[in-house]
Amino acid sequence: MFWPMFAIAVGFLGIAVLGVLAVRVFLEAERLGRQVDESARRINRAAEDLEHASVGVARSADAL
Repeated sequence: MFWPMFAIAVGFLGIAVLGVLAVRVFLEAERLGRQVDESARRINRAAEDLEHASVGVARSADAL
C-alpha cells in the first residue's frame, strides 16, 4: 500500500513542478514580448530620425 501512495504523491509533485515552470515560462515570454515591442518602437523612431536627417542633407546638397 505504501508504494502506490508514494507513486501518486511523486506524480502529484511532478505535475506541480511542471505547473510552476509553465507559469515562469509564460511570464518570461511576456517580458520578452514587451522588450521586443519596445525595441521595435525604438528602431522605428531611429529610422524616422534618419529619414528626417537625410531629407535635410539632400536639401543642402541641392543647394550646392
